[in-house]
Amino acid sequence: MEPLRPKRLRPGDTVAIAGLSGPRSAHRAEELDGAVAVLEALGFRVRVTPLIASGGHRFWRAAAPAEQAAELNALLNDPEVRAIIPFAGGNATSAYLDRIDYDAVRRDPKPLLGFSDITALHLALHSQTGLVGMHADFAPGLSGLFWPDTSPERHAQIRDLLFGLLTGDLAEATLPADRPWETWKPGQATGRLVGGLLDRLINVQASPYALAPETWDGAVFFWEDVGRNLGHVWNQLHVLRMQGVFDRTAAMVVGIPTGISDRDLPDGTLAGVKDVVLDVLGDHDFPVLAGVDFGHTGPNLPMPIGVSASVDATAQELRLLESPVA
Repeated sequence: MEPLRPKRLRPGDTVAIAGLSGPRSAHRAEELDGAVAVLEALGFRVRVTPLIASGGHRFWRAAAPAEQAAELNALLNDPEVRAIIPFAGGNATSAYLDRIDYDAVRRDPKPLLGFSDITALHLALHSQTGLVGMHADFAPGLSGLFWPDTSPERHAQIRDLLFGLLTGDLAEATLPADRPWETWKPGQATGRLVGGLLDRLINVQASPYALAPETWDGAVFFWEDVGRNLGHVWNQLHVLRMQGVFDRTAAMVVGIPTGISDRDLPDGTLAGVKDVVLDVLGDHDFPVLAGVDFGHTGPNLPMPIGVSASVDATAQELRLLESPVA
């Protein structure tokens, strides 16, 4: 399926902050205000959806799956809404993939931002419509309130890059590293970006909304994970290996896995994420670039799913080669 590029953002467009995953707890009111202020300063109108404005929740989610799907579908069908940014992540989206109005996306593609739990939405929408999803920060990440340990200059750098891509002002971009990246396997490759949170990718691949096998042909597979046992990561990568993903991909880009502890081995040594990745890949010789600035540790570099990118794991460079918007 060819990528379906959302329409570019323009000054005065309405951007919705939505409750697609976790709730907007009462103590996060300042983060919501900060996100609204940043978006308005960029020249957009901001609509805070009812699920976020109310601050309510259903268990750990902003609402029950049917309500979250209804909010998303209303935004997809509203011609005034030109982009959708979830307020928070969590563990919700896999529950309503079967309730999404995919035809609305085909009629009027618009940017959907987010990472972590939003990966399931990105990948299901991409598999069903070809939509280019913008793997990027949630609304509070647009200000300095969500990643307080990051410098204002880095926040501004990523925010300018993200909205340069969404407005079409940037057609190509070299993604800037905040810390040194790592070469786990050397080499260069070019392909379409596919990926996100590893755990949600596995969920989607086990559902009727799985990515078609040919999606991986020549793809640059990017992933990260958070709060998982190292053995679970190893097993889930093997699931992708058995599906033939690594026989098709051109390169792998690993983000910054968080909360995944090294494991003690019987010989007294430790195994980490790098060890299990190289173990699973075995003789696959495509380049692997790691430590790239996306994940749960700081502002996320924008990674548009379905857009062509070049990877130079040897020189530790990653470049977007085409615009994610039309």
